[in-house]
Amino acid sequence: MPFSDDLSSRPCRRGAGSTRPRAGRRAIVLCAAGVLSAWSLARAQAPVPAPAGAPQRFTVPVEGHPIAVWARLPAAPRATILLIHGRTWSSRPDFDLQVPGLRRSVMQSLADRGIAAYAVDLRGYGGTPRDASGFDTPTRAAADVVAVLKWIAARHPALDKPALLGWSNGAMVAQLVAQRSPARVSSVTLFGFTPAPEYNIPAPAEPAPKVVPKTRNTAGSAVSDFITPQVTPPAVIKAFAVAALAADPVYAEWTDEDEWSALSAERIVVPILVIHGANDPGASPALAGQFLAAVSSPSRSYVVLPVADHCAQLEDTHDAFISAVAEFITRPGMVRR
Repeated sequence: MPFSDDLSSRPCRRGAGSTRPRAGRRAIVLCAAGVLSAWSLARAQAPVPAPAGAPQRFTVPVEGHPIAVWARLPAAPRATILLIHGRTWSSRPDFDLQVPGLRRSVMQSLADRGIAAYAVDLRGYGGTPRDASGFDTPTRAAADVVAVLKWIAARHPALDKPALLGWSNGAMVAQLVAQRSPARVSSVTLFGFTPAPEYNIPAPAEPAPKVVPKTRNTAGSAVSDFITPQVTPPAVIKAFAVAALAADPVYAEWTDEDEWSALSAERIVVPILVIHGANDPGASPALAGQFLAAVSSPSRSYVVLPVADHCAQLEDTHDAFISAVAEFITRPGMVRR
């Protein structure tokens, strides 16, 4: 089983352009007992199904602004999850990548396990337009996610509250949501992100510009996180670059990032999983140990995926990643009504 029960230690890397977590308080020593030890397990691939069609698309209005939500749904779901993308790319390249001959869609793989998988495009990403300000902010992003969580819960009234997973910069959004609206989630997973017990991010010296920059994204930035050839087939890199630039040709802008200073491990009271690749360059075992020691929830889990890097969900560790997440959010004792 690719996952350690309730005590662990090691964090993850931020995505391109995200805020760098700062050093935490005290150091502790925790065992990473749930690390997958066999490379063969990480590489194991389930039979590849026929190519999936487009996911379902929904629009959730938040104070009049249309938020795009994508979904792949099993016939009879046993749980629900909302996925939050990273700093540069939106949900479809991050969580629904289609690669000929390979299984790489996180949403489809979760749906195959009976989990209704939803993914949100934050403001300025993918199918969600920028708002009048032209910028997203931590508080605005968290409020949009809470609105989508309410919408998902209303669609599945017989199930437990949705689980929440954020990748890289999206993990910061997920943590902020879990802190501020714990009654809206059954658990939170922080993936590819190095959390710290607390933050002190200074306010910018100058206000956001009135004219919003519209920097073009590049193929180089699309492939920059794939750094481990052993788990990164060229077909995956090529497919991701094409999908990422098609979904997000223009770089989305953020402001008021000092609002991330509200993040605090002590305010997390829901079950939490920290997961990352062993080769993720930004992973800090010491920082993750400090973070998990400071979390208030008694249910704390930690997973390291061998050989994988920042894009573990898209690499040959895809099935191991899916297994860890699915087992965490559906295991006995996780229900919080």
